[in-house]
Amino acid sequence: MFDIPVSIAADLVGGLADVLQPVAGGLATALAIVVFTAVVRLLMVPLAVAGARGERTRARLLPQVQKLQKRHAKDPQRLRREMAALYEAEGASPVAGCLPMLAQIPFFMVMYRLFVSATIAGHQNLLLAHTLLAAPLGQNWIGVVGGGLFSPPSLVFLGLFALLAAVAVWSSRRVTAEGPMGTAARLVPFGTIVVAAFVPLAAGVYLLTSGVWTAVERAVLRRWVVAAP
Repeated sequence: MFDIPVSIAADLVGGLADVLQPVAGGLATALAIVVFTAVVRLLMVPLAVAGARGERTRARLLPQVQKLQKRHAKDPQRLRREMAALYEAEGASPVAGCLPMLAQIPFFMVMYRLFVSATIAGHQNLLLAHTLLAAPLGQNWIGVVGGGLFSPPSLVFLGLFALLAAVAVWSSRRVTAEGPMGTAARLVPFGTIVVAAFVPLAAGVYLLTSGVWTAVERAVLRRWVVAAP
């Protein structure tokens, strides 16, 4: 299923690494992954804008939603129908903000497969030999921590986890939604830390880059779209 996309991604990441090698040296492949991720997120900006507009609409509809919740508190099915009708009438969706995250899943899976596959298109996967500082980009933290929690490869992962945690805290504090959806939105960013421990370092770099992009993107869209009159 992912063979062709993984082969394309290998060519893109490998080509970018070759271009960046004279400037970035040993960091070229990791930087190529950052560039790859940024391009993916750039392509998804329209989805993010749609999600921000949906957030503005949901904020405007909140008083009506609260009235419906009180009116139909004892009839969940009627409440769902009334809320669906309200959002449909306004051309909004309560899940629009999730679209960028859902759209990223295939790209993340491609990056994951790219750095766990020994061969790609019948050829040896040379990207597995590349590193970020002392840690192989194709290895996960569980695989390197056996050499010691504070071994050089493990320290690279611990630094990644710290950066992911900082981005998660920043993102979580800026969630304005209330109720179960708000709680879930505050917890989701911290899930990247757990995922990063079990996936190759390259996939963790993807998660970090995407998380930083999301934080900056939301700040910009909140100012120019959500807060717009």
